[in-house]
Amino acid sequence: MNDAQPLPRILSLDGRVAVVAGGAGGIGRAVVERLLEAGARVASVDRPGTTAVDGAESVPCDVADAAAVDALFDDLERRFDRLDALVHCAGITRDGVLWKLDPSDWDEVLRVNLGSAFLLLRRAAPWMRRTGRGTVVLVSSINGERGKFGQANYAASKAGLHGLARTAARELGGFGVRVNVVAPGLIETDMTRGLLEDVQRQAREESVLGRSGTPDDVARAVLFLSTEASRHVTGQVLRVDGGQLIA
Repeated sequence: MNDAQPLPRILSLDGRVAVVAGGAGGIGRAVVERLLEAGARVASVDRPGTTAVDGAESVPCDVADAAAVDALFDDLERRFDRLDALVHCAGITRDGVLWKLDPSDWDEVLRVNLGSAFLLLRRAAPWMRRTGRGTVVLVSSINGERGKFGQANYAASKAGLHGLARTAARELGGFGVRVNVVAPGLIETDMTRGLLEDVQRQAREESVLGRSGTPDDVARAVLFLSTEASRHVTGQVLRVDGGQLIA
């Protein structure tokens, strides 16, 4: 029997609840906007003092702090009777070559980029298991696959997201929960605009499409992985890099 759904329906999130960590950042805001457009009720989680996208529910939290994440989920479980999608977009950089990288910068990047994803998954998993459904998308980077000069901490944190996602996919698949990674190349955000022009030009030249990506390019991939359009996709890394990392 052909149970194919019309395209608008399988990309719909009507009646569903999504939580976006890092929802006030460049990529995070685009993700929130796309999920809202698809009909989801969205909780945008970010540091206190940040501003959420109109239409989203702003929830302040330091997602790299275990106690704060526990309090966050206690609050979310009071607000919502379900959790359908979790998207992790939180991330920072503290660049430096290995021999000049301060241990505190190593620790902070791993804490924010990778540790927060673990803390969020640790609390989201039991909730999704109980309901027998859910999607998780961790936003990584192609530098987590290839490494990057001057970014040992950042690359390690993003590579860690790949291992975390694949393990979570194995552990949660039997409960109807899917876990995937989106790995962008160079995306035009406040974080990347501070890069040297030579670095940005090199990334554009690496791309077979000849341009940098936009936050919405990433958000479209996240939307796909958060809907029934990707219902048989889990444990995967989807590159959104314009072909930067074609091998």
